[in-house]
Amino acid sequence: MDFAAARKVMVDSQVRVNDVTDRSLQAALLAVERERFCAPDRAFSAYAEVEPEIVPGRRLMLPRDLSKLLMATDARTGETALVLAGPYAAAVLARVGLTVTAQESDAAVFDVVGEPLAEAGVTAVTAPLSTPHGSGWDLIVSEAACPVRPQAWLDALRVGGRAVLVERSGPVGKAVLYVRGAEGLSRRELFDATPQVLAELMPEPTFAL
Repeated sequence: MDFAAARKVMVDSQVRVNDVTDRSLQAALLAVERERFCAPDRAFSAYAEVEPEIVPGRRLMLPRDLSKLLMATDARTGETALVLAGPYAAAVLARVGLTVTAQESDAAVFDVVGEPLAEAGVTAVTAPLSTPHGSGWDLIVSEAACPVRPQAWLDALRVGGRAVLVERSGPVGKAVLYVRGAEGLSRRELFDATPQVLAELMPEPTFAL
């Protein structure tokens, strides 16, 4: 399979046509080998309009949705980014020129994507996704959906920092942009999306007596 040709088709047919006009982001998507960020036996589907599996319980986000999310961050060279459950997004941001840390709770993900992440200069951290690594981030990004507002993630942003993620508690979720200001957070809904939900962020069930 000609992955380079498939990559160009992906950018032309799934990214540019969906109002993703940032040239540096387009160039990064053309450069990063998406097929290396999914399970080897799913590489053939890396550029289709599907969510290929990395390991059981973790999938790549649709190229259309991820590119729109990343454009909404207005990412700038030299900024720092924490990417939770999103190794491909981490590599794309690194290609744009950010200093990136990828956090996963399942070390098996890094068994699949560790090599291309290291080549991209991304730092890999294995830790529960409910607790973000570090603080003072310029950007926080996730390719998976959050069943509830991930307040701990938002608290890890610096003033002026942005977070993009999908909040999904039902069949269809909302991609949202959070911006931390000096007096708190602003929230803006971007588009509908249905990525896989992070089960480990599900709140504990409560029972009324």
